[in-house]
Amino acid sequence: MRASVLCIAVIGSLVSSAAFLNPPAPDDVAEIRAARVEQNQAIASRDFDRVAAFWLDDVQVTAGLGFTLRGREAYRRAFSMDSSMVYRRDPENVEVNSHWPIAWETGTWSGYQVNRGGSPLLRGRYSAQWIKQGDQWRIRAELFVALDCAGVACSWPPRP
Repeated sequence: MRASVLCIAVIGSLVSSAAFLNPPAPDDVAEIRAARVEQNQAIASRDFDRVAAFWLDDVQVTAGLGFTLRGREAYRRAFSMDSSMVYRRDPENVEVNSHWPIAWETGTWSGYQVNRGGSPLLRGRYSAQWIKQGDQWRIRAELFVALDCAGVACSWPPRP
């Protein structure tokens, strides 16, 4: 009897954890990567309404120097007020949860002066949490950490 219970417990454990071992749908990873490309294009063209369309209404962001923003409109305003910079995110890894409609993206980011090209003034690492709502992947949270600076950006103060 004890062996049967143990066997059932082991099988139940394997079956319940199998959902976490299934690879994510390749389409989900491709959709998130495509969304990031599209958002980068919107950032570069200064189309802030399109940039904001990738965020949930209650998005939470920690910017590269530690400033926090809550909500789509606050984040959108921050982009439009930062008129001298254009930012780019370059994903390295996207992992989609096989059980819940949640994904994690990590990569590098850089900030350039608008219409100046050249080397970035700021750069660092980021992570993002994506949530799938219906058939759309949206960003719930982003964390950016500035790891290098150049020129005038080196004099910008971090949030204490």
